Amino acid sequence: MRLATRLGNPIAATAALALAGCAVGPDYRRPAPAAAAQAPLASAASPAFTGNEPPGRWWSLFADPLLDRLVEQALSANTDLRVAAANLAQARAVLRETQAGRLPTTDLTVGGAYADPGEDFGGGEAELRFNAGFDVSYQVDLFGRVSRAIAASRAEAEAVQAAFDLTRITVAAETARAYADACSAGRQLTVARESVRIQEQTFDLTRRLVEGGRGTALETGQAGAQLEQTRATIPTFEALRRTALYRLAVLTGQPPAAFPPAVAACETPPSLSQPIPVGNGATLLARRPDIRAAERQLAAATARVGVATAELYPSISLGGSVASNSASLGGIGSSSGLSFSLGPLISWSFPNRAVASARVAQAEAGADAALARFDGAWLGALEEAESALTRYASELDRVAALRRARANSAEAARIARLRYRAGREPFQTTLDAERSLSQVEAALAQAEAQLSTNLIAVFLALGGGWAA
Repeated sequence: MRLATRLGNPIAATAALALAGCAVGPDYRRPAPAAAAQAPLASAASPAFTGNEPPGRWWSLFADPLLDRLVEQALSANTDLRVAAANLAQARAVLRETQAGRLPTTDLTVGGAYADPGEDFGGGEAELRFNAGFDVSYQVDLFGRVSRAIAASRAEAEAVQAAFDLTRITVAAETARAYADACSAGRQLTVARESVRIQEQTFDLTRRLVEGGRGTALETGQAGAQLEQTRATIPTFEALRRTALYRLAVLTGQPPAAFPPAVAACETPPSLSQPIPVGNGATLLARRPDIRAAERQLAAATARVGVATAELYPSISLGGSVASNSASLGGIGSSSGLSFSLGPLISWSFPNRAVASARVAQAEAGADAALARFDGAWLGALEEAESALTRYASELDRVAALRRARANSAEAARIARLRYRAGREPFQTTLDAERSLSQVEAALAQAEAQLSTNLIAVFLALGGGWAA
């Protein structure tokens, strides 16, 4: 049931209602993170990190012009970013539509019809009558339904903006990762080919010794087996490099085969020799787009509670209409057939209270869920950042240890070969030394590749890149 009442003094009545009115529903207050989020990141105590704020363009820390060009190309041509940009444009259009609720609505009608006077009006022939009308209506947002809806749409648009930022930093990180993977595979290829070269020399040496009567076929067979095992790793690394190049091309908006030739020749994965700036937990909350998106979704959900609550209150509109009725088109607008009305209209819907209360409860539950998602988002961000820092620092120590092991293994293999040639060591000693060197070289190349991957994961976890 709807109840409509005309007021005798429109201006005075509306002013009195406006002075007494307010937006219903809860007012949004940005949630304050727990004290733990304000403290420095626990894993940042390692000498590998500093408390300085990471730069937005974190990839520039590598001082690699080729990587800089690739990331910029990806940020301008990546298809995922194009989708995110379209979603953002759509959300902003929805916001403009909601904001239009503050504007008056108009309705213009023009028509003509034959009118039959009927017996009650003395009979007579039907005559053609023309009519025109113009209506204007403006909804007074006395209880904040429109303003709450606008606040919700604005927060949702800002959440989509944060999602766009998240896509942006993800694209930058994935581009850097594909570049690092291609360079790491190139490095592993170089290591494998060098191991093959050294083992080929050993294999040739055993054959010459056999021909000279000093070696045995067993030694030649063992050397040949080790050589082929090492050679078998080369196709794997070539495939890894090729697939990384394909991925890099697609990330930059190119067909897979259109990868940059310069990257195909890269053999040095990106790395940093200086400590990494990581900031602290509080700035992490401000940088991470997923946290900002969760906070904006919470703001939107809170505003939706106000929208649902406002439906329980009167709807007030200011309206006016002008109508004209005439027997001829030329007579439309003449004073004889002109009528008008002006005044506010108060309408109050008396819905099923159980349904209305359920809608408010649904909105409140949605806000509670959004708050839980926000809390979970920043807790997850802290965990992800701490884990990324820990993995990077640990891999840094592992690389340092493997580099020392490589130096020792290389020296041991050199001495073993010299002593074997001089007949002072059995061939098995040389074979073991070269196998150890090959394994350490391969492990070091793999660890350096993992270090680059972990480094990029650190910057991604820290939310770097969106500010640019």
